[in-house]
Amino acid sequence: MRVEVTPVTRAHFTPMTTVYFDSKLPEAVRRERLYAGDIFVFSPRASSTALVSFAYELLTEAFKPVSPDIAQYAMQVEQFVDVFGPVKPQFIHHPRTKQLVRAMAAEFDCKLDETFIDVPRLRGVTSDGYLTSGVGYAHHAHRDTWYSAPMAQLNWWVPLNSFDSESSLAFLPRYTQRPVANSSSEFNYYDWNTVGRKSAGTQVKADVRKQPKATEEVDISEQLRVVCEPGGIILFSGAVMHVTVPNTTGRTRFSLDLRTVNAADLAAGRSTKNIDSAPEGTSLRDFVRGDDGAPMPDELVKKYENVAPRPDQVAVFKPNAAPAGQQS
Repeated sequence: MRVEVTPVTRAHFTPMTTVYFDSKLPEAVRRERLYAGDIFVFSPRASSTALVSFAYELLTEAFKPVSPDIAQYAMQVEQFVDVFGPVKPQFIHHPRTKQLVRAMAAEFDCKLDETFIDVPRLRGVTSDGYLTSGVGYAHHAHRDTWYSAPMAQLNWWVPLNSFDSESSLAFLPRYTQRPVANSSSEFNYYDWNTVGRKSAGTQVKADVRKQPKATEEVDISEQLRVVCEPGGIILFSGAVMHVTVPNTTGRTRFSLDLRTVNAADLAAGRSTKNIDSAPEGTSLRDFVRGDDGAPMPDELVKKYENVAPRPDQVAVFKPNAAPAGQQS
């Protein structure tokens, strides 16, 4: 694995982020460092490798006889969407996926009786602008907390196939402690569940769904990119500013990401400091307890919910409730 800082004029770059490689810090200390904006990178382990292998098996079966990473050259973009779209909920809801995710969290020392886990999501970033919307959405510079993620959310990003700096995600350390003017105050999570997420499959040529974005110019010239092996893990706070790097490698980069929150931290109010996120609603109901799949306790949801869902809104999105190929 390696770390890249751009541009080349590194002498003028003062990152506010520490990157830990294969750290043996206790999990509670690791959470504290993550809340501070640091990044943890881990080499592939047995559990993450098993999860990656299973996800890639599903992709290989769906795209056969073409290799998933070059399938974009063998089909029209609409066909790519029709093939890739259904694999996403298939992976999310497969019993094997749930077992593997729990095993991975446990191997990384998370206490499953207090760690709550969201479903893992498959991502595909195609090359050279083939598909940049909907099921292949290329994320603009953002914080997940703009999308109603809890400030205590931790993101686990895992590549499924080999990738390079030119098909990675980039962190923007300049904005770790610097607010960015944005439209998150216009974003309602329950509206997103009701309308935005299940229409992903219809966003082929352009993505017109209303999403929170920066309303000031974001300087992405200074970036922190981490390249690791398939099955490696890049762990970071949902409040960290990051962006999808435009893929120019000639191959589709597939990855999965999942999110966790620690119930003890939620109860105690331990998290990243909120510097610029103001969405309505919360995604906390999406998380279930690692050991038994129990839902997030109502008292914790209400502690962080600034607006309750209306009767006509969806509080928890169910991917299998949307037409095939239309989940995100």
